[in-house]
Amino acid sequence: MSPAPIHVIGGGLAGSEAAWQIAGTGVPVILHEMRPVRGTDAHHTDGLAELVCSNSFRADDWTSNAVGLLHAEMRALDSLIMACGDAHQVPAGGALAVDRDGFSAAVTHRLSTHPLVRIERSEVAGLPPEDWDSVIIATGPLTSPALAQAIQGLTGEDELSFFDAIAPIV
Repeated sequence: MSPAPIHVIGGGLAGSEAAWQIAGTGVPVILHEMRPVRGTDAHHTDGLAELVCSNSFRADDWTSNAVGLLHAEMRALDSLIMACGDAHQVPAGGALAVDRDGFSAAVTHRLSTHPLVRIERSEVAGLPPEDWDSVIIATGPLTSPALAQAIQGLTGEDELSFFDAIAPIV
């Protein structure tokens, strides 16, 4: 008997990596990405892991920088994001910067061809259905208004805060 799929909502960096890591353990994944059904003001494509701000993953030197150490740890754990970043690196001094289009296309291709990953292109407009056993919500600052409102209602928070490019989110 195969395990129930884990649902990952959001096909950005975190959601794409989560789907990859889950599938790597032999568990099926359904990755929900609202684009192109519902766009955002920042995205230009329907590609997964589309970088909409900087194309830099910051410093890549693991010997003298915590971000570089995080990169090294992710590489050691078969990170999809790091593998595609390395494959599409562009000159940026000591930083890991990538060609945005090539990077996103590579992430999209690797996930869409993985036998345990199914990508559903539709908006999850509210809290996930109760029959989804396991869910990761990885939508970040571009969460659809309906899902953001549902999360606020569930948590009782008036505002949701996101930290972009200044710290890893755990």
